[in-house]
Amino acid sequence: MFKVIRRSVGPASLSLLTFKVYASPKRDSPHKTSVKVNELSLYSVPEGQSKYVEEPRTQLEESISHLRHYWEPYTSWCQEMYSQTKPKMQSLVQWGLDSYEYLQNAPPGFFPRLGVTGFASIVGLLLARGSKIKKLVYPPGFMGLAASLYYPQQAIVFVQVSGEKLHDWGLQGYIVVEDLWKENFQKTGNVKNSPGNK
Repeated sequence: MFKVIRRSVGPASLSLLTFKVYASPKRDSPHKTSVKVNELSLYSVPEGQSKYVEEPRTQLEESISHLRHYWEPYTSWCQEMYSQTKPKMQSLVQWGLDSYEYLQNAPPGFFPRLGVTGFASIVGLLLARGSKIKKLVYPPGFMGLAASLYYPQQAIVFVQVSGEKLHDWGLQGYIVVEDLWKENFQKTGNVKNSPGNK
């Protein structure tokens, strides 16, 4: 076994050595000129002229092409709708994950407050029998009242922001009604013998 190792170590160690080899031209051989790369036969361009001939389309290719042209508006519409709804769906999924994580690590007393707020909305539904307007107003009103008892600072901010929005909506509605009134009822042709016209 020692002999095998000694014999295999010798040639393996020689492969790790580096050598420099210097070559000199023969003195008795004639001087040759160098050949350029484009003169080599490997890189030469064939001189024959090629012509592209398109193969005739088969019936299967024609039917697939017809189907693609037929369905192209629908697929482009689907792609457009997908590109529009994808960010919304991603934000919705992220909101769901954040809500799930919040409910897993809820602050103490959160679930009893949530129960009281839910019970207040059920009471609002029971008290709102008969009228559709009551069904729209009472449950959110009772929920808001119960939530404002537990979160007074957020309720104040919510009331301020919603009050500003209601005021803006009221002004916009007033402007629209005023413009419609001026267009339809304040024209000279529509006003006949009004008390102000004498």
